[in-house]
Amino acid sequence: MRRRQFLAASAAATLAAPAIGRAQGSKVLKFVPQADLASLDPIWTTSYQTRDHGFMVFDTLFGQDQAYRAQPQMLEGATVEADGKLWQLTLRAGLKFHDGTPVLSRDCIASIARWGKRDSYGQALLAAVDEMVVVDDRAFRIRLKYPFPLLPDALSKTSPSMCAIMPERLAKTDAFTQITEMVGSGPYRFKADERVAGARAVWEKFTGYQPRNEPAERTAGGKQVNFDRVEWLIMPDPASVSAALQQGEIDWWSDPPADLIPLLAKSKGVVTPTIVPTGLIATMRFNHMQAPFNNPAIRRALIGAIQQSDYMTAVMGDDRSGWADHVGYFCPGTPMASTAGMERLNGPRDYAKVKQDLAAAGYKGEKVVLLGPMDIPSTKALAEVTADVLKKVGINLDFQAMDWATLVQRRAKMEPVDQGGWSIFQTSWAGLDQFNPAGHVFLRANGKSAAPGWPSSEKLEALRDAWFRAPDVATQKQLADQIQLQAFEDVPYIPLGQTISRTAYRANLTGVLEGLPIFWNIRRS
Repeated sequence: MRRRQFLAASAAATLAAPAIGRAQGSKVLKFVPQADLASLDPIWTTSYQTRDHGFMVFDTLFGQDQAYRAQPQMLEGATVEADGKLWQLTLRAGLKFHDGTPVLSRDCIASIARWGKRDSYGQALLAAVDEMVVVDDRAFRIRLKYPFPLLPDALSKTSPSMCAIMPERLAKTDAFTQITEMVGSGPYRFKADERVAGARAVWEKFTGYQPRNEPAERTAGGKQVNFDRVEWLIMPDPASVSAALQQGEIDWWSDPPADLIPLLAKSKGVVTPTIVPTGLIATMRFNHMQAPFNNPAIRRALIGAIQQSDYMTAVMGDDRSGWADHVGYFCPGTPMASTAGMERLNGPRDYAKVKQDLAAAGYKGEKVVLLGPMDIPSTKALAEVTADVLKKVGINLDFQAMDWATLVQRRAKMEPVDQGGWSIFQTSWAGLDQFNPAGHVFLRANGKSAAPGWPSSEKLEALRDAWFRAPDVATQKQLADQIQLQAFEDVPYIPLGQTISRTAYRANLTGVLEGLPIFWNIRRS
């Protein structure tokens, strides 16, 4: 399948820019995200837009530096005793929430507990926790059943989900219930009164925020805010966004389609760097609770129809410098990346054989609901390729188009397809989120406690637990190989390839940090 065709560069360049007013002065940063906010609660959803919002509103106990190492963020420091089984964490003095109340130890304990019920890494940490107790207003202890040296890494993870520290009264909300009241201690406050779903979201500088003294690196160090406001403008039409960026009516476009990058790269006053060197890993996620994909044999049979290069070409075009195929269950080029079992993905594709294999596995023509987000070009392209593949192998397909925000709400439904449920959706994960089993959300196989799709595999879970307890990297690598082999048996999802995309922003912006879209440290010259 060929990639989607966007407007020709010459036509895009002549389109009239949308009417986007800019406030007086240079203290407003106008940003176009990949999609609208599906939820405000960074614990409830794994959506990257909600994560990006979360880092503006909430702070974290540890941050992550340029080398992906955990560094104290809200913390003044941490001590470890009792052979690694007793941690004492001490908050920096003077931290306060947006409502003016101080950040206290009990807020942190409640926030860790809520986050740990939903997040993959958090679940592993809480399994090791014996108790979390308040020492005083600024200090608390975490007593472990067994050593968990990755505790700072867990609390510093960027996604999904970040361990957002919120007031105890909010953190005591059930982890499976969305929070809509946004009270954090981060560098920005969310302006609920200016929120227009599907059009705009606004944050303003929190003047009570106290940055650290160190230079900013990713989510660590001094979060210096140089804009009074950040405005997200939801603009589904790529040509309109391109014109607005070229004319200086917006400052930053998070994810321009690959088709428009050459035009933007030649445009005066626009730069198109790569700020996420580990790229994005595209995935096909199944609903393991409903037929037909509650049958692992059917999931395994479908692997034979997947050609990663088809997906990557559809998203990024023919230039292979922007994508990679032959991608397994861990991010390419990282210590846990594995070739184990990859012949299942890399061998010849034979649709007729897959059709036979599906029948032999027990597929009886059940309707398959494929969720297709139309407002994110890359994910739309993934869904369209999947729809074509499913038709070729005789699947009874119901392709349901929607926007991403609706998909995020829809994928939380566990009901059968005739009651509003679903069968397959596509999404992409930052390569960083698939470095290892610790934060790899789609490799969790703990049933209803897993991310939407809810796979269940005692073998995968046991291998993951063994990985955490491995004495060295060599043993971890061996276990990662075993995890990948088991994943090809259980098929919690199918990897579809890796894209290395570029962002685009005005050349007069300086200080844009590597990683996720970060709204501190940026200045306009």
